[in-house]
Amino acid sequence: MPEIAPATLEGWYALHQVITFDRGALGALEAAGRAALAEAPGLGPNAPAGGGWSAAYQLVGGGGDVMLIHFRETLDALGQAELAVRRSRLWAASSLVYDFTSVTEAGLYGATAEAAEAGPYGSEAFSKVIEEQSAAEAASPHVRTRLYPEVPEAFRYVCFYPMNKRRVHPDNWYSLPVAERNRLMREHGMSARRYAGKIFQVITGAVGFDDWEWGVTLYARDPLEFKRIVTELRYDEASARYGEFGRFFTGFRLADGDWPALLGAD
Repeated sequence: MPEIAPATLEGWYALHQVITFDRGALGALEAAGRAALAEAPGLGPNAPAGGGWSAAYQLVGGGGDVMLIHFRETLDALGQAELAVRRSRLWAASSLVYDFTSVTEAGLYGATAEAAEAGPYGSEAFSKVIEEQSAAEAASPHVRTRLYPEVPEAFRYVCFYPMNKRRVHPDNWYSLPVAERNRLMREHGMSARRYAGKIFQVITGAVGFDDWEWGVTLYARDPLEFKRIVTELRYDEASARYGEFGRFFTGFRLADGDWPALLGAD
């Protein structure tokens, strides 16, 4: 019998878009024309119908100029946010470097391990534990913050990266018993909690949506906290043995008044 997949809770859909400016196209525009590019929809915080928001971050390194992050209630609404950006004047003077589609996720490793002790996978006893624990977690303010994150106004800096769990013998995450995966994730979570108040973390699941399995978006007041938390968590067994990581994108929040200088329109 295959190992048991953990139950999960999902919230808002998420899209990360990394774009780079076409400097030749920008240079061909008058200053007024470059300033008008910043008026494109979807580039600043907003409160779309149905919930969610968008924000723009100037990147430092990473091969791009700006990262746009969108959260929406449905995949359809997320598609409309993407379409609004693609139809904007800014898009005509930009190119896409990277994008990542996912959904906010809370993994219920503990609940799944408890359910496995109550009965076989799919049994009434197993399902009862999952249903009760899922309802309790979904009502938790902490979990709701993870599934429906508010605009992190106090955290100006952002760091995003995708990741997988390794599937190569002997370190195959997906062949581990659920109780062992629960132990490893609990240890990992305890390490992350030491950064409460310094780091606001949003985990998004991308299995079936993108090439990578998860996305990690970190927000901080001090960008050095990104280096500290990523370094410390790399020593946890869950990362040291089973973690695989993609590109990192790091930057800071753009306010409306920052766009003219960024586009060379001031």
